[in-house]
Amino acid sequence: MIAMNDKYKIIAKYIKDMSSETPDIDTYLFVKDNLSNYSLDINIQSKALKEKIIQVETTLNYADKNENNKKSFFQMVYATVIRLNEETKNKNDLAKIVLVDVQNEIYPELEKAFLNIMHGSGYEDLKFTKKINFDELYENNKN
Repeated sequence: MIAMNDKYKIIAKYIKDMSSETPDIDTYLFVKDNLSNYSLDINIQSKALKEKIIQVETTLNYADKNENNKKSFFQMVYATVIRLNEETKNKNDLAKIVLVDVQNEIYPELEKAFLNIMHGSGYEDLKFTKKINFDELYENNKN
């Protein structure tokens, strides 16, 4: 048993896919000097595996939005499998569980794993100073 609350239980979590691509030394040096141009995007998707069991995939992309030829590509897909409690039937409750509750629970571990990959890829100075507010994102996207 990993985690439990009154609406769901996390039954598994793992890195499903990760990618750190820097094609050559020129690109590496350019990216290292211009890492401040990179920004973090998060995408959350879910799919039912069985009745009351859902896989939530949280994808982090760290990318340069500027037009230039020298770019690195960083991405990680983190899968979390949850079992819903019997009472959880409401679609809005389900959306909030997937987009807020699960994210708040897994994100510290997810961010640490992603930063470990980035540091191991040669970008040891990288830190994420801005914390993601999943409650705020949920409320903004709901309207």
